[in-house]
Amino acid sequence: MAVEPLSAACAAVVERGEHACFGISPFNSYFSTDRIRDLAAWGLARFERVDFFVPDAPSAFTFEALGYTPEKAAWKARRQGQYTRNKIATALSSLGVTQRGARVLGWAELEGNAAFGRLHEHGLRRYAEDAEFRDACREASGWVLAGKLPTGQRPDAEQVERAVRYFLAELPLFLDTPSIVDAGISLFCYHQPPDVLRRLYSGELGWRPAAGQGFAVITPAGRV
Repeated sequence: MAVEPLSAACAAVVERGEHACFGISPFNSYFSTDRIRDLAAWGLARFERVDFFVPDAPSAFTFEALGYTPEKAAWKARRQGQYTRNKIATALSSLGVTQRGARVLGWAELEGNAAFGRLHEHGLRRYAEDAEFRDACREASGWVLAGKLPTGQRPDAEQVERAVRYFLAELPLFLDTPSIVDAGISLFCYHQPPDVLRRLYSGELGWRPAAGQGFAVITPAGRV
């Protein structure tokens, strides 16, 4: 795998090799079972512990922004979330790894986690009170939505405001995974981070990730 840490501090987390958390988006075709298996094989060889973050229930916010009723959006999120969990289980099984050795962290696992809840509430407050942070979050959500709309169509302000709840539900894992999973340090791994995360890790938004939190762009070696 090609590894691009977002900062020097993130590079140090990579080198320590204690814990990795892979973000696996439920509605992204990039995450085939084979791709997940490759990520898992790399992570298990490089880190002492590995988890997979699946933002299953929060995916409903994106579908509400696209016009689905809350009930239909929640149903689609549950169905695809379970499908994604099954792909992870299949990938791990092919490597001889049980989910005790590599956990899935979805909404069911996180909503009762005290550290996650604290971080989530902090993010919601900052979104309400900090205009620069709010604009950065909205820009990231607008970018995601634009990729799901017909070519040339842009999301409106109401759509972005609905969809941003998805990003705010993910945010705790970008800021302080160590406190959520009880690790000393942790590297969040994803293949295509929005600009808001690069700004967050460079300290531009006034809210820095916790000490020991890293982020790296992980892609197949040689990918163009």
